[in-house]
Amino acid sequence: MTPRTPQTMKPATAAKKLGVYLPATPEEFQQGLVSRDQLNELQASPPEWLVELRRNGPHPRPEVAARLSVSIAGLARGGVTEPLTTTQIAEMLDNPPEWLFRERAILAEVRREERRLKARDAERARSGSTPA
Repeated sequence: MTPRTPQTMKPATAAKKLGVYLPATPEEFQQGLVSRDQLNELQASPPEWLVELRRNGPHPRPEVAARLSVSIAGLARGGVTEPLTTTQIAEMLDNPPEWLFRERAILAEVRREERRLKARDAERARSGSTPA
């Protein structure tokens, strides 16, 4: 019986799972494969570089969007195409541009519509009717 090969992932996948911006990670992280065990260890007891990246950035687009309460597409429509640091995000929250208000309203409407459709579909499933 041959020993099992540990499951590995590309650095980009590991960075995404860790919620960090890959180009801001240490060179050795960017160059090698990351095993599932290594990823679990990074999540369980993050090294200083990971703690610092999560705290201060630069942050990847999904994190920036979440901190600003907008969608990733909303970031793009607002002209934010580069990763932002925590300080830059805080400045934007302190002095919100017009597009940020607009994109938050759009996201809120999308979420309301998703809730409405989910409730409608649940009701249809309870009553046994099928969508037309």
